[in-house]
Amino acid sequence: MMKLSLTRLAIAIAGLGLSLTAGAGIASADPALDPIVNTTCTYPQAVAALNAENPEAAAQFNASPPAQSALRQFLAAPPSRRAVMAQQIQGSPYFGVIQQIAATCNNY
Repeated sequence: MMKLSLTRLAIAIAGLGLSLTAGAGIASADPALDPIVNTTCTYPQAVAALNAENPEAAAQFNASPPAQSALRQFLAAPPSRRAVMAQQIQGSPYFGVIQQIAATCNNY
């Protein structure tokens, strides 16, 4: 099983977020990205889902302030910015975890 490094994900998301604040164009989301881009989940819901559904990844996330900050920034971003961020991480090993949490976090 591949060990996830949520700190690396956080750095990637934070870097993307900073690069997008300069004014990127609106990107349309791929249908596979829609649940991530259009999530209505709050930060507490996303963290609760992660803790319940993937304890190993949650332990790494909970120990990583950069990952926590990146998730807060992602959830605070408008969908147009989230679409670009999601497209950038689509090929990463973290993408499956992100999809899982986005699909279920409204249950928490």
